Amino acid sequence: MRLFEFEAKALFSLNGIPIPEGEVVETPTEARDVAESLQKPVMLKAQVLAGMRGKAGGIKLARNPVEAEEFSKKLLGTEICGCKVRKLLVEECLDIDRELYLSVTFDSSKGRPVIIASPEGGIEIEEVAFKSPEKIIQVYVDVFEGIKPEAAREIVMKMGLTGDLLLKVSQTLWTLYKVFEKYDAIIAEINPLIITKNQQVSAAGAVLNLDDDALYRHPEVAIKPEERIEDPIELEAWKLGIPYVRLDGDIGTIGSGAGLAIATIDLVRHFGGKAANFLDTGGRITQEHIEKALEIVMMNPNVRAILINLYGGINPIVEGARGIVKFIRERKLQIPVVVKVKGNFEDEAWKILEEAGVDVIKVTQTELAAQRIVQLAQMGESVDYSR
Repeated sequence: MRLFEFEAKALFSLNGIPIPEGEVVETPTEARDVAESLQKPVMLKAQVLAGMRGKAGGIKLARNPVEAEEFSKKLLGTEICGCKVRKLLVEECLDIDRELYLSVTFDSSKGRPVIIASPEGGIEIEEVAFKSPEKIIQVYVDVFEGIKPEAAREIVMKMGLTGDLLLKVSQTLWTLYKVFEKYDAIIAEINPLIITKNQQVSAAGAVLNLDDDALYRHPEVAIKPEERIEDPIELEAWKLGIPYVRLDGDIGTIGSGAGLAIATIDLVRHFGGKAANFLDTGGRITQEHIEKALEIVMMNPNVRAILINLYGGINPIVEGARGIVKFIRERKLQIPVVVKVKGNFEDEAWKILEEAGVDVIKVTQTELAAQRIVQLAQMGESVDYSR
C-alpha cells in the first residue's frame, strides 16, 4: 500500500528524518494561509499515488501567497497521472546546494533488503543507472543483523561526502532503513535528499510503500485502503478480496495464480490482442468465487471476450466450471469465452463447459488458448450459449 507523500513524510519525521516545513491542504485559501505563515516561496505538490508527478505538471513553485492560492485553484480537482488531485502539500522552497538519492527496497531474487544510494538525486534513478552506472551504490543487508551506523557511513563515503555532511546523511540513511524495517515496507525512498546551502539535509521527496499483508501490524498508520483506490472496478474487487488491475485492452482475463494470470496477459499480447485486466483467483476455484471474478471482469464495458486460465492442484476445478456456466447462463452472455482448464477433476470440468457451448482448451500450454481468444475477439461475432 503506497502512502501519500505527506503521510510518508509524517512517518519519516516521526522517526527523526528531517523534512521541509509545510502542511497538507484541501482548498486554495488554506494554501495561501500556509504560504503566509511560512513567509517564503513554497512548493505546491499534488498528493497523488503515482510517479512522474512533476513531469505531469503536479508540482508548482509559488513565490508568494497570492500565487499559492492561484496555482492551487488550477491544481485541485484536476487529474495528474490519472489520479484526481484532492490534496496539496504546501511546503517551504529549500535553498538547494546538492541533491542525493537514498532508498531501501527488497530484492526478492536474493531474499534480502537492498540499500540503493547515489550522489545524483532529483531525477529518475533508472536514468542515472543507465547513463552513469558507476554512480549507483547497492548494498545488501542481512535481515537479522540490519544495518549498523558504520555501514551506513561507508555507503555515504562512497557518495563522496565527508565531515559533518557525512554524519548527517549517514544518520538519515540509517534511520531510513529503520523506517523500512519498522513499518514492514516494500520500499522507502528519499528523492531528492536535499543538502541546503547552509549544509542542512532535508527529505524533499518521499516514497513509502508498505506490505499489504503486514498492514494489520500497524494500526498506528491508520491507512484506509478504500480511500485511495481510484478505479471503481478495482475498489469493488478489493472489497471482495480479489486482486484486480484494470488495463486498457478489451479481452478480460482470469488466472488462478498471479504468475499464470500475468503469463496469460503476455500471451494475449503476443498473439495481437490486449488484455482488459489482471485478475488472480488465487487458490479459490469455487463456484461462487469464479462467479464473482466474472462479475468483476464484466464491470469493464470494454470487455468483448474473456480468457479463463485455471489450474487446479488440490481444488476440484469442476467447481470453477460450474461457476463459469452459471454466470454465462444467468447473465445471458453473448461474447466469446475460452477456458483453459487443467488439474483435479478436469474431465468433469471439460464436460460441463463443452455441454454449455464454451470453447475449452485441454492442453497444458496457454498459447493455444491465447491465440484462440484473440481470433474470436477480432472476429467480433456474438456467441449463443442458450442451447
